Amino acid sequence: MSHATPIVFVVDDDISVRESLELLIRSEGWQPETFASAQEFLARSRGLVPSCLVLDVSLPGLNGLELQKRIATERSEMPIIFITGYGDVPMTVQAMKAGAVEFLTKPFNDDVLLGAIRQAINRSRIALGREIEMQALRNCYASLTRREREVLALVVAGLLNKQIASELRISEITVKAHRGKVMQKMKADSLAGLVNMAARLRIKRYSATATLLHDSSIA
Repeated sequence: MSHATPIVFVVDDDISVRESLELLIRSEGWQPETFASAQEFLARSRGLVPSCLVLDVSLPGLNGLELQKRIATERSEMPIIFITGYGDVPMTVQAMKAGAVEFLTKPFNDDVLLGAIRQAINRSRIALGREIEMQALRNCYASLTRREREVLALVVAGLLNKQIASELRISEITVKAHRGKVMQKMKADSLAGLVNMAARLRIKRYSATATLLHDSSIA
C-alpha cells in the first residue's frame, strides 16, 4: 500500500478543468482519475491506495458539499480539496469544519493546489495505515475461540491466572494454556502490548453478556 502510486480524484463538470488538472496531477507522478459528477465518482469502487479528492462545489445533481457528507461516512480516509468558481464565507466554513484540507477559488495557483494535494495524500496514507493495522488486529481477535476471548478480557483486566481460573471455573493449567494461545494468536510480545491491543479493540472486563455484545460489535 505504501509504495502504490497515489490516486488524485477530480470531480468537476467542466471538461476543460478536468483536462488541465489531469495533466497537472500526472506531471507530479500521481495517478489522476476524473469524473463529471458526484454520482460517477461514487460508482467507482474504493481501493486501499493513498488518495484524495479535488472536488468542485457546484455539480449537477449531488453537489460538492453533499458529496462531502457521503464521503465522511463511506470513505472517511479520503481527504477533500474544494475548488469553486465562486465561494462565500459560510460555504468555506462549512466545508472546512467538515474536514476539508483546502478551499480554493478559481483561478487558483497550481503550486497552492499541489501543496494541498501533497498534504492530503500524506493524511490519507497515515489513515490507511491505521485502518490496515486495525483490520489485522480485528482478524487476530476473530481467530480466538470463545474461551480465549474470555481469558483475554480477564488478563487485560489485571486478574492473575488463579483468579481467572476461579472466575471461569477452569483449572489454572488450562488458563495458562489459553493465555499462551491468546498471546500467540494476537501476535503480542508482552502483556503491555496485549493490553494496548485490547484498548484499541475496546475490550472490556469479561462477563457473559458483555462478551456477547462485544463480539457482535467487532463483527
